Amino acid sequence: MSQDDFDLASLATYLHTTPRQVEKLVHRGKVPGRKVQGKWRFSAAEIHHWMEARMGMLEDNELQRVEASLNPSSSVERPLSRMMATESIAIPLRAKTKRSVIEEMVGLAAVTGMLWDEQRMREAIQAREQLQSTAMTNGVALLHPRRPLSNVLGEPLLAMGVSLQGIPFGGGRGLTQVFFLICSTDDRGHLYTLARLTRMFQSDSFVPSLRNAADPFAAKAVFDEMEAALDD
Repeated sequence: MSQDDFDLASLATYLHTTPRQVEKLVHRGKVPGRKVQGKWRFSAAEIHHWMEARMGMLEDNELQRVEASLNPSSSVERPLSRMMATESIAIPLRAKTKRSVIEEMVGLAAVTGMLWDEQRMREAIQAREQLQSTAMTNGVALLHPRRPLSNVLGEPLLAMGVSLQGIPFGGGRGLTQVFFLICSTDDRGHLYTLARLTRMFQSDSFVPSLRNAADPFAAKAVFDEMEAALDD
């Protein structure tokens, strides 16, 4: 395994728990791990996918602990707000199909000048959607590649689109109206972004406010206000 992977102690620190608790979770099949020469080892990639899969089941206090454990290297106020420019927001989103949603969302990311290979990003997102839809029950989809594509990005960024009529986006989730594209440069940053977005979605007013935004400026204001409220 990679030198960036975890042993029992380092994973316990990463998850803000104890080595004994981690070992219990492994024995129950709750955490992906394997023994190498009699000692537990955990693939960083597998742990990140495990954390991503369970993110939506966590309460706000648990998500805050995830944020703390993933503390981004660049400490900035309301980092997600800084990742999303007004020009990377589309209201309304013109796309009518799943494929055209992906194309339009990647196009929005490219407008920032920080995405250098639109085709590779589109293909990576399509592959992720074929694996499992990123649509959620609240009418939101969080598009992203299965792994961060650091070599096609100048910096992490977010794009957002709102479809007025809604689009069947898969997973038996009904119509999806609000789309986010998460472009991360590393696993930790990706999980941090997911944790913070998930906390924002727990507000009953957030998604309806985005759906009702008149233009990208109004949507950005809703987003910035909601993220600021997380730190109050």
